[in-house]
Amino acid sequence: MTSSNTRASEFPVDTFFLDRWSPRAFTDETITRETVLTILDAAHWAPSSGNNQPWRFVYGLRGTPFFPVLVDILSPGNQRWAKNAAALIIMISKTYRVASDGERRLAYTHSFDTGAAWFSIAAQAMKLRYHAHGMEGLDRDKAVEVLGIPEGYRVEAAAAIGRIADRSTLPEDLREREFPSKRKPVSEIAFEGKFTGEP
Repeated sequence: MTSSNTRASEFPVDTFFLDRWSPRAFTDETITRETVLTILDAAHWAPSSGNNQPWRFVYGLRGTPFFPVLVDILSPGNQRWAKNAAALIIMISKTYRVASDGERRLAYTHSFDTGAAWFSIAAQAMKLRYHAHGMEGLDRDKAVEVLGIPEGYRVEAAAAIGRIADRSTLPEDLREREFPSKRKPVSEIAFEGKFTGEP
């Protein structure tokens, strides 16, 4: 068992996995373009099926004209706190691969592979003493239109990156949720030989 960051694991995992969490409170510190590109460089080394590398990222740094455009794509609930992040990233995946005969074929693992890249973003951000918070809540149709995303690509999620701030900086209703979340027991998500979880 490992303990860290108010969390405890059932098995001896590295403390890194317990220390990684998704805060909403960010300081007013900015981030350099080089740092964000370093984080995205780590993401592009993630594994992918057939080395297809389906992930694509649109990013904006706070203080640039691109940042409010990305904030506006987020759901109103996420805008309340993500506007204070140092950077925002929209994660997109290419849904097809081109076969040797030139035909487009569905890339079944495009979302799975882009998820691997997302974890690399979160991990590299942590290595640089930042935190990353992934978000499902965004307007995908608006993202496609505003960001010029072509057919054959899927908007997956967004992420906010920044230095963690005290939870007192958040609106009162969010302060109560600003702590590392717990996890289900491993027995509820891992089954030997046959699926025995809830239907």
